[in-house]
Amino acid sequence: MTFTFVSNYINHHQIPLCEALYQELGEDYTFIQTMPMEKERVAMGWGVDLNKLPYVQCLYEAEYDCLKKIAESDVVLLGWTGREDIAASRLATGKTTLRVSERLYREGQWKAVSPRGLAAKYGEHIKYRKRNVCMLCAGAYTASDFHLIGAYPGKMFKWGYFTPLRTYNEEQLTSMKPQDGALHIVWAGRFIPLKHPEYVVRLAKTLRDRGYDFYIHMLGDGEMEPAIRHDVESLGLSQHFQLYGYTAPEQVRDVMEKCHIHLFTSNYLEGWGAVVNEGMNSGCVEVVNAQVGAAPYLIRHGVNGLVYPKDQYEKMEELVLELFADWQKFQKMGYAAYETIRDTWNAEHAAKELLRFSESLLHGEIASAKTGPLSVAEPVRPGKMYRAMTEGTI
Repeated sequence: MTFTFVSNYINHHQIPLCEALYQELGEDYTFIQTMPMEKERVAMGWGVDLNKLPYVQCLYEAEYDCLKKIAESDVVLLGWTGREDIAASRLATGKTTLRVSERLYREGQWKAVSPRGLAAKYGEHIKYRKRNVCMLCAGAYTASDFHLIGAYPGKMFKWGYFTPLRTYNEEQLTSMKPQDGALHIVWAGRFIPLKHPEYVVRLAKTLRDRGYDFYIHMLGDGEMEPAIRHDVESLGLSQHFQLYGYTAPEQVRDVMEKCHIHLFTSNYLEGWGAVVNEGMNSGCVEVVNAQVGAAPYLIRHGVNGLVYPKDQYEKMEELVLELFADWQKFQKMGYAAYETIRDTWNAEHAAKELLRFSESLLHGEIASAKTGPLSVAEPVRPGKMYRAMTEGTI
């Protein structure tokens, strides 16, 4: 089977999956990059040396060869390419095609009523509803958005991003966490409004005022960083904080391994949130906003992590205080989180499932997985997702 993945550019979130697919298929796997990465992304550390990736070809350097490969491959996976003509040309061949997308209406499904928007979605997605194409939903809110516009009926499946897998046994994970009585909390991301770094400072003040022993590691930079540093100092919280500034992904993982709790406070604008994968892989107890795309797929509330609704700071604080009040009761969630990534939500497993699923499509069948990547993506309305998670119905 020849398999081609087409997207705007390759980055550190896609490389683990691409490496796993290349390991399985060798020269029969190709990643086609349709445009150079923006300078802003390169400055953020997303840049990749394409010469070290033998499976990457660039459309803007060899368009004829790349378009020929897209047309002739047995299976093509289409991400966002900036070139809808590529999708149209591939689908015209009638060959097996997969599409992957984050949610359409991050700011609210009310946008689906826009006539101009619906016309665009018809041309990109709705008119292909009966074609030989399936949608891989990179986030738990994606299926509801596409269901709302009538696209890909019965052909939407769970997907996501897959970070590099680190493996440990339970004793190793436990020994990496500090045993001095303090609970270490990690928050990693850009210091921008949608990620709510100010929640961490507010939480720290509450923990300090309650007399808890804690230390907070904040990794990242951005427009809100100076204000966060000022607030930490002005509130007398400096002894409880380390602010690292921009930190490379591998170093973020090193810090996570030494922390007990991972806070992820992004709002509904966070399509997936790969640091959730990383925190779980590091054996952290997750406390995550249920609006984050990764949360409903990765976290079983009360089993391998905890979720809170919308942007409700008070609910997030309540969960953290419960952890501090009875840490012995909750700490096993960290290893359960690790097992979720080790056993199911990792690049190697996802690649094998993707190829198995693709083979079934080539034989005229749709063989979804029972759980994890390529299992059926149910279209749960955003307003009902938190309840579904806390009741264990998703």
